[in-house]
Amino acid sequence: MKRKAEQELEERGKKQRMWWGDGNQWERGEMIGEGSYGSVFLAFWKKPLWELNLNDTPPAPVMAVKSAKLSDSESIQHEAGILSDFIGSPFVIQYLGEEITTIDDTGEEIFNLALEFAAGGTLDGLIQSYRGHGLPESDVRSYTRCILEGLIHIHNCDYVHCDLKSENILLVPSDTSTSGSSSFVAKIADFGLTKSTKDDMDGWRGAPRYTDPDTLIDNVQKQCPDIWSLGAIVLEMLTGKPPWDVEPDSTLDDFLDMVAGEITPKIPTEISGLARDFLMKCIIVNSWEKFTAQKLLLHPFVQEPQPSEPSHAKVKVLSSSLGSEDGASCFKPIEDYRTNSAPVPRIQPSPGFEIPAGL
Repeated sequence: MKRKAEQELEERGKKQRMWWGDGNQWERGEMIGEGSYGSVFLAFWKKPLWELNLNDTPPAPVMAVKSAKLSDSESIQHEAGILSDFIGSPFVIQYLGEEITTIDDTGEEIFNLALEFAAGGTLDGLIQSYRGHGLPESDVRSYTRCILEGLIHIHNCDYVHCDLKSENILLVPSDTSTSGSSSFVAKIADFGLTKSTKDDMDGWRGAPRYTDPDTLIDNVQKQCPDIWSLGAIVLEMLTGKPPWDVEPDSTLDDFLDMVAGEITPKIPTEISGLARDFLMKCIIVNSWEKFTAQKLLLHPFVQEPQPSEPSHAKVKVLSSSLGSEDGASCFKPIEDYRTNSAPVPRIQPSPGFEIPAGL
């Protein structure tokens, strides 16, 4: 017999799902995230996959749906437009379509963005599970390589993510490793603050703790802040601690004073020489000296291990189950975009969702 608290929680979840409404061919599951932009739910197909009348291989049985009132959905719509430019990138969370639903009782319209579901959760959650200790360096190398591949695609499409942090890196399961343990591909997500390099780059945005001090001090956003943010994430993976030692009650002014004095976070002496060298190339003080994602991908720290070298996390690029023959819209020639696998086919919208005309 269920406890009263569990029953109340389940009932509240049902009412919440009823309030947001279901899609044409999908129904809303439990809420798995919430923020100022809206809420994220699991979503499932109303019919069995074999009844969806698809020409291609059926889609994944579960997806994530990010929802907000249409009147408050500017950030999610902005994200949807950007993600549609990254369709086919194996290291960016995949855009599956969008749909507007209506709440029966009030007629309120809800904007829904369908995304690939990351069953492994966030990189931040993984780091937290180590309780202040760093991840195995082989895992750090693997996840860093994935993030770099994603950044290469983003930057080649002339965007700056602007909010790269461990909370915005999602872990998607890949094939089971030979040892029988599950492994993950790290994918970049949450593009609500992303800017085009063609836009006005004055000002900064994102989490100060993961933001390049040059950007904070100069108040100008360029591509190099994404590289500094990557360095902060790598340092966090290696140490299990945030990149800056900030007091909980510190103000933004306190933080700016600190980074103006220290310039770079402290790098522990116990990490490997390769890891230290890689970090220093990410968090160089002068922005014009910073390495690009393309150059960093050639660093020995993130090179693929040799077959004889043991690796805790084997990363294999996921092939989409919703593909067609079209390629991703922003892939550049091989010398500009280096990937560790064959090109991934373009993902088509899931049934019940629609990709706007012209994309």
